[in-house]
This record gives sequence, structure tokens and C-alpha cells, in this order.
Amino acid sequence: MGNEAQEKHLIAGLDERARGFTRMVSVEPQGEAFRASLQYEAHVVVSADADSPSAALADLARRLHERGYTQLRSRLTFAGGTYLGSQEQWVEYADPEKAPETEGGFVGLVRRILRVFTRRTGD
Repeated sequence: MGNEAQEKHLIAGLDERARGFTRMVSVEPQGEAFRASLQYEAHVVVSADADSPSAALADLARRLHERGYTQLRSRLTFAGGTYLGSQEQWVEYADPEKAPETEGGFVGLVRRILRVFTRRTGD
């Protein structure tokens, strides 16, 4: 198989600036493990070695979430050189929950104020 990736997936979502994107992710064997890699603009993001392609993709999604990416999903597009097109289902990667206390900016301030005014007190 040479340098060809064993699997290629499309990954889509919103980047750290809330711009929509879709890029190809290569999932390549690394000995007994798998590693997923993505190049987006000037950034290259690589997963840790994982036991399966899906675990490598999940780690890649986690790393993207840490950079502020949201609404991530992936779909297998090539398997061993066979083009699958849109036959496979999308896999969703849930956005991490933000603690309201640490949420910054105007939206965070508004949410904290609303919580103060909507808190129920005991009778």
C-alpha cells in the first residue's frame, strides 16, 4: 500500500472563528496503532496513536475541540483505495460542555445575570 492512507474521512464543522469547513482526514496505520491527521489552513493536527481508526478520529476531534472547533462530524470516504462517496453515515462528535462560570464575553455575562434573576428561592 506504500504511503497511501488506509482510510480517508471527511471532517466537517465550524473552526475557531465559527467558519464552516470540510477537509479530508487521513487515518494511517502506525505499527499496531492508527493515527489521524488533518491539515487546515496553516495548521496540522495529528491524533495520538489509537487502537482503531474510530478512536484516532475521536482523539483528533477532541484536539480540535480544544482549539475551539465545534459541531464536528466525520464520514468514511475512502477505505483502502475504494471510494465510498456518501454511502457511509456521519459520525457526530459532541461539543464539550462549557461551564457557565467560565464562559466569557457578553453572552456569558448575560447568562450569569439571567441566572441571578431566575433563581428560585425556598418558600
